[in-house]
This record gives sequence, structure tokens and C-alpha cells, in this order.
Amino acid sequence: MNNLCVAHRGFSGKAPENTLAAIRMAMELPYVTWMEIDVQLTRDGVPVLIHDYSLDRTTNGRGKVKNMDWSHMRLLDAGGWKGRAFRGEGVPSLEEVLDLCKGRLRLNIELKNAGNLYPGIEKTVTELIASKGMQGETVLTSFDSGTLLRCEEADPGIRRGLILDSRWGDPAGRVRELGCSFLSIGFSRLTPGLARFLSGRGVGIMAWTVNKAKEMRRLADMHSDIMICTNRPDIWGETFLGSK
Repeated sequence: MNNLCVAHRGFSGKAPENTLAAIRMAMELPYVTWMEIDVQLTRDGVPVLIHDYSLDRTTNGRGKVKNMDWSHMRLLDAGGWKGRAFRGEGVPSLEEVLDLCKGRLRLNIELKNAGNLYPGIEKTVTELIASKGMQGETVLTSFDSGTLLRCEEADPGIRRGLILDSRWGDPAGRVRELGCSFLSIGFSRLTPGLARFLSGRGVGIMAWTVNKAKEMRRLADMHSDIMICTNRPDIWGETFLGSK
């Protein structure tokens, strides 16, 4: 299948992002083959799914993720903000998500580690992935070059990808310098020339975050290898398969 569908933080258009509810909802769609998730560390070193460095937007907690232990974070409500039906939905650990997705969904795991906010996150995450035998089902991505280099040190065999939100500054060159085999890029920054160049060198390309059918079709016309990361995988299904 061309232009693979990637569920952004799960089916985040309809369920609370980065929760088991959103992941399960994405899994119900047979054409969702990939999912993008965000990972940070609790104060006691447990990898958890949450996008913001603060708890405030997506949970009923307050303060920084890095200042909260897993025993407390797991009790937070990470679903009520999205709707009454999701009240009580928790913040999942990465281990829970790996167990749920193994053999069913491939994972683009973004390490939220600007300025090495979480020393050791690379080793913690790569060891967890290896313990589940899921190296072949994951790619670790980050905006942070240092994080990507430390991922390679922690596990030279792990697949790594650079995240960019700019078409300037030689994206292909940066991918090559870091030894990455994947580029995650804001969809409006992707050009036909860059897509052709990267695809020709075996580099995976994911465009985010694409929620309109018109933009999905434009990217598909640009190159068949561009993965489409969306909050609305149902719209992907309607656009390319005529199904929800």
C-alpha cells in the first residue's frame, strides 16, 4: 500500500492523544499500519506517553512531567479534557504500549528531550524496546541531534529519524550527517525534489500533521513513499480506500 497511514498520537482526532483509548481506536482501522507517539521520563525514570513537558493541558495534574513519579502520574486523568466518555483514561507507560502494539502496529517513538532534559532516556528506551524484541518494529525520532546520536551509542542497530519543521538548512544533509534512515517533516515543508532525493537513498519520509483530504492527495501525488501522519486516520481511509 502506498502513502502509509500513521495515526498521530493514536486516533487523536476523536480520542485523547497518547492514551490507550486513542491507540485502540486507531487499531480498529485495518489500514493503520503505523503510529506516532511521544515519550518522556518520569522523575523515577519510567518512559511514559505524553506530548507536552507540562502535565497541564492533557491531564488533571499540574507541573512538569520530569518532577512527577510514575506512581503518582499513573493515577492522573488524561482523558477527561477530551470528553466525558474518556474520563479516567490514564497516562500509559511505554511498556504498556509496546505490549499492546507488538506485531500489530509499527511505532514512530518521538523522544521529547530538548537540551538533554532527560539524561539516559535513550538507553532506557532502547533497552526496553530490545527486551520486547521490537527493534524491527520501531523508529526513534527527535528534533534533538544529540538525542539521536546517543540513541546510536545506546543501540547501534536501532532505526533513527530526524524531525524537522523547515525546508531550509539542507534536510537531506542533516539526515546523512546523523546517519539516520528516516525524516519526519512538517507536511507543508516537504517538496517533490526532497521526497525524490530521500526515497532514492532509502530514507523513510513521514509528513505531519495532515488532516485534510486535499493535502493527503497532494502528498500522494508528490511521491508514493511519503507516509501520512494524521489525527484523522478515518479521513485517510475515505480518501484512499473509499472507506472509514
